[in-house]
Amino acid sequence: MDYALMQRVFPFFLDAAWITILLSVLTALLGVTCAILGTAARLSRFPLLRFLGAAYVSLFRGTPALIQLFILYFGGPQIGIQLDAFEAGVIGLGVNVGAYMTETMRGAIISVDKGQGEAARTLGMSKWQAMRNVVLPQAMRLMIRPLGVNLNTLIKSTALVAAISVVELTYTAQRYIGSTYKPFEMFLIAGLLYMIIIYVVGLAVTWADRKARLN
Repeated sequence: MDYALMQRVFPFFLDAAWITILLSVLTALLGVTCAILGTAARLSRFPLLRFLGAAYVSLFRGTPALIQLFILYFGGPQIGIQLDAFEAGVIGLGVNVGAYMTETMRGAIISVDKGQGEAARTLGMSKWQAMRNVVLPQAMRLMIRPLGVNLNTLIKSTALVAAISVVELTYTAQRYIGSTYKPFEMFLIAGLLYMIIIYVVGLAVTWADRKARLN
């Protein structure tokens, strides 16, 4: 173990960790937005919207995220889509994780007893009011933990953007391996920083889950 080398390169890994965190936050925001739209489509009473929602989920869950990134970044210019590596990473991973979050949200909503919504309708609420005031608050308690799992998976999946040269943790480790020939030390630093980020996110998810169950 070359501890002197690890100490010398550690500040550069910290800079890369901030890129990983920023990438994760932006991707999660896009993923949640896609999931809300996807869930609304999947639960719509209009067949076309249900078809589009199902097609979205099937397409992005049924193909590797890395292939999706390659198509967006390398293939995009052929159809007039010019994105830098970071933008392609955010959009590619965001749309991908949104497909998984769509099924998480949909599963939580349909798991709420249908009688809850029917009872709200008998009290004079519209379908939207019943969904917003009765069904969604219960579904939120059920989806926090699974969404936390999706988020953890997303953070680890940010390593894929190293393949399109985004300077995050994995790319930084690969770059220093090329100049130091110390793969164990470089990947150890990257792995520990990933673990710290995911641990902090896990604490936040646990806190949110407990707070939701107390309300």
